Amino acid sequence: MAAGTLYTYPENWRAFKAQIAAQYSGARLKVASNPPAFTFGQTNRTPAFLNNFPLGKVPAYQGDDGLCLFESNAIAYYLSNDALRGATPQAAAQVLQWVSFADSEIIPPASAWVFPTLGIMQFNKQATEQAKEDVKRALTVLNQHLTTRTFLVGERISLADITVACSMIWLYKQVLEPSFRQPYPNVTRWFTTCVNQPQFKAILGEVKLCEKMAQFDAKKFAEMQPKKETPPKKEKGGKEAAKPQEKKEKKKEEKKPAPEEEMDDCDAALAAEPKAKDPFAALPKSAFVMDEFKRKYSNEDTLTVAIPHFWEHFDREGYSIWYCQYKYPDELEQTFKSCNLITGMFQRLDKLRKNAFASVLLFGGNNDSSISGIWVFRGQELAFTLSPDWQIDYESYDWRKLDPNSDECKTMVKEYFAWEGEFKHVGSE
Repeated sequence: MAAGTLYTYPENWRAFKAQIAAQYSGARLKVASNPPAFTFGQTNRTPAFLNNFPLGKVPAYQGDDGLCLFESNAIAYYLSNDALRGATPQAAAQVLQWVSFADSEIIPPASAWVFPTLGIMQFNKQATEQAKEDVKRALTVLNQHLTTRTFLVGERISLADITVACSMIWLYKQVLEPSFRQPYPNVTRWFTTCVNQPQFKAILGEVKLCEKMAQFDAKKFAEMQPKKETPPKKEKGGKEAAKPQEKKEKKKEEKKPAPEEEMDDCDAALAAEPKAKDPFAALPKSAFVMDEFKRKYSNEDTLTVAIPHFWEHFDREGYSIWYCQYKYPDELEQTFKSCNLITGMFQRLDKLRKNAFASVLLFGGNNDSSISGIWVFRGQELAFTLSPDWQIDYESYDWRKLDPNSDECKTMVKEYFAWEGEFKHVGSE
């Protein structure tokens, strides 16, 4: 029987999968989520931790026998028993199917929708509306499957139920209000059945379904953002006058909210990474405020407000505009997979968002499609080369710098920003 320690931060839904699996299998699992055993952002940066878990991510599992595992699905699988994993090859394959379904079809749109309500991510109206539609599609699949079934695979709880239910916890707690979940009674029945099992309740406690859909809280989002350090003002009185200032600084530090509770849906690695030098630090300041434009684009009409604002304030010396086209259209099959290529790239480039904007579109249908888009970057060169973290996807695209004064550029900006037009260079609407 497995025995070991699970390292995580408090209330991490990814860790819940392993903890619930251990409740069913009887695996002896110690959880290290608080000091002194584990301090998120410190312990997972130490050489000893990174030696066992090179990415520094949590949850991470270390067995009493020395086995080290990262990635929550692998840990949950290891801590399960045969009944949870699927007793036959067919059942095991079905369990894996639903685990993959949770990762690809539930977590991305759930994150895009829920994160802004938790203050983790800036609100984007179009992204949120798209996420709602993607969640509806996933719920429809689940609802139909569960019409004649109590659980996802077989007649008992399996790792499929544990994984999918955990991926939906924040959806049900934050945004799936009664009117939204009403068309999916089988899913809600299944979810409440799962979370009320003793093994689930031992880890999750009481899961209360939301009564009203949570909305983006700008104040909470502002509080979650790291505060910029400002140099202390020089005042008369020399060293003695500086002492009250030091006390004020200490008080401010004490008031900073602890991040753990808001990070249960956040990528732990983002918070765990050491501070790096700003890749754009060498560039001169620009009068173009990217965030201001993004607010216009997200919340106001694209054609009548956002695009005129863009051209009125665009800094041609400080920013550049690029056209990209996916190199391998023949490999694009199902449209939802192609959309995942785009959104996956955006998610991996989250740290670039203050210095870039992109609108990337999918043209065509299943087995006959193409991807292209318009990007706006700080500086006059492709930004991807400035950081190794930004280079994962960009080589799959051809890039062409546009002249912001040209009619071609103005037309393409209008069409790609508005998601409508003739798109003559593509050949389809």
